[in-house]
Parts: sequence; C-alpha cells; structure tokens
Amino acid sequence: MAQDAQKEIERYRQLLADGNPAELLEMRGEDLWKQKRGPKNASLEACDLGLGAGKVQGVNAVLPRYFADVDRVMDLESRIVHCEVTLQGFTMAELTKRPHSLNQSERQTDHEALVAYVVGQSRGAKVNLPQSHPKERESFLRGEKMFFFKGGPYDFACATCHGVDGQRIRLQDLPNFQKADNAQRAFTTWPAYRVSQGAMRTMQWRLLDCFRQQRMPEMEFLSQASIDLITYMGVKAKDGTMDAPAIKR
Repeated sequence: MAQDAQKEIERYRQLLADGNPAELLEMRGEDLWKQKRGPKNASLEACDLGLGAGKVQGVNAVLPRYFADVDRVMDLESRIVHCEVTLQGFTMAELTKRPHSLNQSERQTDHEALVAYVVGQSRGAKVNLPQSHPKERESFLRGEKMFFFKGGPYDFACATCHGVDGQRIRLQDLPNFQKADNAQRAFTTWPAYRVSQGAMRTMQWRLLDCFRQQRMPEMEFLSQASIDLITYMGVKAKDGTMDAPAIKR
C-alpha cells in the first residue's frame, strides 16, 4: 500500500513538472537584470556573483561563498541585494522591507524574479561550494550547529524532520540531509514554484517558513544565520546537479 502511494506521488510530481510557471518569472528576471534601474540608472550586468563580474552561468552551484570585497560569506540572495545597493543605488532598507510576495493574488516581487533568472542559469551545473577560505569553513560549522540545535515550544531542530529517513508532510517527502542523495535532491531543486501557493519561493523564504513551522523565533531575511544554514545544506549536497527553479506541490 505504501509503495502504491509513493508511485502515485511520483506520478503527480511528473505531471506537475510538465510546464513550470517559474519559467515566466525567469524571463521577467532577465529583463530586470539587464534594465538600467535605481538612482544610479545602472543594470546588474556588472554584478560579481562569485565567478566574475557579469557572469551568471553556474553561479548558484557555488554559492554561498566568501567575497573579499565584503569580507564575509554571502548566498545568492544577499549578493544580488548587495549588487542592487552598490551598483544601482537602492537602499538596503527598501530592498529588504518585503522581498517576498505574500500570496498568489499578489504579483511576485522583483527580488523573486531576479533570483529565478539567476538560478535558472545554473541548470545542469554540479554543486561545489568552496570551503577553502576559513570563513567558508566557519559558515559551514555554524550551519551544522544550527541544523542540530533544538529549540522552540516543540523542542524541534532542522534535524528532527531532515535527519531521519522516511518522513513526509502530506505529499512532500522530507529529505534526510545526512544522506548525500537526499541532500542533493533537496538543495538542487530550490528555489521552486509552489503549486499550493501559486508562486515561486526562494531558498531564503524556504528557511524562514521552516523556522515559522518549528515555532522558532523569526529568522531575519539575509541574516548570517540563514546564509550559514544554506552553506551547510549546500556542502552536504556536493556533486548534485542543479535543476531549479523546480516545481513542487
């Protein structure tokens, strides 16, 4: 019976994958990326996401990573915001005030569109987060500690759901990040278009929502804690093949 249910779930996912609405958001994101915007009337085409100024192909497979110009580890979303501030002249406050759309009746934000575009440029790339700089290694270790830290009214940790085999919420499998194939499948398919919400959700949104579901204190958008946790998951997913934005229930 359990095997039959699993087959039906896999069939449901295959049907969902036939036409991903996130592709439309990628197109809008590409247009935004190339547009001259902001007080400095500049595009983001000179943004250095880790592989050199202006290069977007494959960058999401090597992020988060250390950036010498800010002397810290950044993920894709924090780096895009950094470029919007430094190249285009937007303020951090206006960019982080409401980066995610609230519901399916609302137009997706420019931030979500930019993330969709850049992430889509990494399809097929192998995950290989650098860990040679001491701050990259420190980020991984802090992320690992967070992953196993229990807290909140339910005494939950990330590992409570994502550190054991065979768990599922409704139709969504909960990957066990202690297994490489599980970690690869999970990390490489975020961001994703959520059918149940009618919107593409970013990795930062995913973490914020996980913490909400755990009843933990709200995680701050682009916080170092969120970046450290993404670093931990990305390192565990080494050699996975990027396939995002994906589509999920």
